[in-house]
Amino acid sequence: MVDQGQLAEYLQACRARLHPEDVGMRTYGERRRVPGLRREEVASLAGVSASYYIRLEQGQSVNASDEVVDGIARALRLDEDEHEHLRVLARPVRRRAAKRPPVERVDDVTAQLLAGLGDVPAILLGRRTDVLAWNRLGHAFFAGHLDFSAPARPADRPNMARLVFLDAHTRDLYPQWTSKARAVVGNLRLTAGKHPGDRLLSTLIGELVTGSAEFAALWADHRVIACTATRYAMRHPLVGDLTVHQQTLALAHAPEQTLVVVTAEPGSSSQAALTLLAAATVPERR
Repeated sequence: MVDQGQLAEYLQACRARLHPEDVGMRTYGERRRVPGLRREEVASLAGVSASYYIRLEQGQSVNASDEVVDGIARALRLDEDEHEHLRVLARPVRRRAAKRPPVERVDDVTAQLLAGLGDVPAILLGRRTDVLAWNRLGHAFFAGHLDFSAPARPADRPNMARLVFLDAHTRDLYPQWTSKARAVVGNLRLTAGKHPGDRLLSTLIGELVTGSAEFAALWADHRVIACTATRYAMRHPLVGDLTVHQQTLALAHAPEQTLVVVTAEPGSSSQAALTLLAAATVPERR
């Protein structure tokens, strides 16, 4: 079956963000009871019947074809990531008895890669943004206030989404924190769409919705963001202000894991700050 709850909520949120003038429609000054496009207007733009679209948005219809999904994506002006998220939500999924997901582990090849990136801050994240491993500089850059060995103990693993919203140290790292927060929530939305039956992910999201009003508001917005490469201004407690590029790299041999690496412009003061951080925190550099 299709996870109609997520699909219906996503369609409603995307429709509410659009106005008639955004899609070239004239309203002739009429008063509209709700913000955004009407369901019938989306259906017309998508080339489907109004009754079918209404059933889809109310969670009463399943198995939307690729053509229908593409038409709705065009009507709602979705970008590539949003379009793919809609396709995932509209895809039938087979429900199975809920099982506790296996503990995520770091294989030897990935551990060697992390160790080899000694001059580059790097952390390995699991499906739910749990920190599975980090190199010395990655630990010093992102979470020097935490135990370096914590990722090696599954029960004690830090979680980056939890740190961004509930940890004061991590929040202070980002002067433009809202931008980082949106990226974290948007990426979690993509993951939740791909894994609707993940109990641990649902637990994490529930904890964040309860513990952070800011997370709750962003989660209710239903925006999706694929974290790939982003430029961030940072304020590190040891080396001060710097600007870095955070790249999120997919691992072909471990598709549920991503490697986050941090770089700075060559010859910049930010690169000098990273070099200083390495000298100050990595034992072999002392």
